[in-house]
Amino acid sequence: MWLILSILSAFFAAVTSILAKIGIENVNSNLATAIRTLVVVGMSWFIVFITNAQSGIHDISHKSWLFLILSGLATGFSWLCYYAAIKNGEVAKVTAIDKTSVLITFALAFIFLGEEFSRKSIIGAILIGIGSLVMVI
Repeated sequence: MWLILSILSAFFAAVTSILAKIGIENVNSNLATAIRTLVVVGMSWFIVFITNAQSGIHDISHKSWLFLILSGLATGFSWLCYYAAIKNGEVAKVTAIDKTSVLITFALAFIFLGEEFSRKSIIGAILIGIGSLVMVI
């Protein structure tokens, strides 16, 4: 199931970029990000309520609250930067650079989570880096 969800995530991320580039025309990028965020918040809470998951909010630990809040802040900064970048740049190039986050994630997962690299993942990371560079040049 994780593979299907991952593929759907990639698809929706691609569609998001195209729709955002079209929608951000003549709109301040920060305002556009705020509008997008409201939609995401509304949709997320709708899913929480229709799946009856809201009761679990009382079981969230202080540590989880802290890291979820920090993750939300990182997401917000990422979205603000991304929208400002696509407002002024080519969406394909901006997205290629944005996807180098995979490389940063690999490094951070190794440092902070103790995840191991395989030869295959190292080769993949190198190819992602080269591919992003080629797309931007």
